Amino acid sequence: MALKDGLMFMSDTRTNAGVDNISTYRKMVIWEVPGQLCLTLLSSGNLATTQAVISQLEERGKAHDDRNPDLLSAPSMFQAARIVAETLHEVVATHETGGMKADSAFHATLILGGQIAGGPPRLFLIYPEGNFIETTEDSPFFQIGETKYGKPILVRAYDKDLSFEQAMRLLLVSFDSTMKANLGVAPPFDYHFYAADSLSRGRSGRIQGDDPYFNHISEAWGQALKDALRSLPEYSEG
Repeated sequence: MALKDGLMFMSDTRTNAGVDNISTYRKMVIWEVPGQLCLTLLSSGNLATTQAVISQLEERGKAHDDRNPDLLSAPSMFQAARIVAETLHEVVATHETGGMKADSAFHATLILGGQIAGGPPRLFLIYPEGNFIETTEDSPFFQIGETKYGKPILVRAYDKDLSFEQAMRLLLVSFDSTMKANLGVAPPFDYHFYAADSLSRGRSGRIQGDDPYFNHISEAWGQALKDALRSLPEYSEG
């Protein structure tokens, strides 16, 4: 999500190809060249596709002169989003036309956010077809993957003036609500707060499922909902 103070990212780590094939994989990647750029990529969808995209982007960054287009040499966030979008589209097309088979489509969706020197922080949602959109004042945050359970909380409580700590609480409540309804989402949760104009990696880490703070947030939110329900006026006809 885009905030006044920067960009806030959070992702879960559960991948699932059926109830008997559940694994834990990191869905957040952070690249930085201190003083020049800091980029964060979140992924959702087919694991083979997302890992291929990330591998290609990282491989091109190892030899700037020999491998193009190089994400870390992008002159702007728009160009960085274009490079990621084209790479995703190429990987999806290769998998679908290369004779591979899968129980689910090879599609994936990505969120790219960050800042490159000379421009402002920007946040993009990238589709498997290779197109992308950017956050606006009317749409200041993006979700990918399982969205329907946690989105109402973000819609009601989001404010661009939220502090990092407040945004962290909001996102944990959103993820907790999603977890309660969908086994395809689970901790650990990775997070990264990018401070605007820092051009370097910000506060980041991982929250485990048994983290006392996360458990307190979950229990407090559940109790607050019960208390709010009891406090509402009774329905009366007419």
